[in-house]
Amino acid sequence: MKSRAEAKKCEHHSHHAVVQPNKSALLKRLNRIEGQARGIAKMVEEDRYCVDVLTQISAIQSALDALAMQLLASHTNGCVRSAIQSGDGEAAVDELMNLVKRFGR
Repeated sequence: MKSRAEAKKCEHHSHHAVVQPNKSALLKRLNRIEGQARGIAKMVEEDRYCVDVLTQISAIQSALDALAMQLLASHTNGCVRSAIQSGDGEAAVDELMNLVKRFGR
């Protein structure tokens, strides 16, 4: 098992574990999103009005987008910055741009 110091290293393309600096906040957000998803399932089970279900789906999408942006910022400020400083910036920036393209759709 890796120590926390080893886990913080973000060596691109070897994909070591990264300890998130705000892990508890991320987990709280994920738990809320999970609860929202269970709520939508219940709405479907109860034959709720389509617009109400779609509104809740939109809320989950927004919550997931916010979570993704938070993780993207953390990755950029941590992993990418570290890779640039260590001379592996080109690969890190390429990876970052691929992520941005994925979320830009």
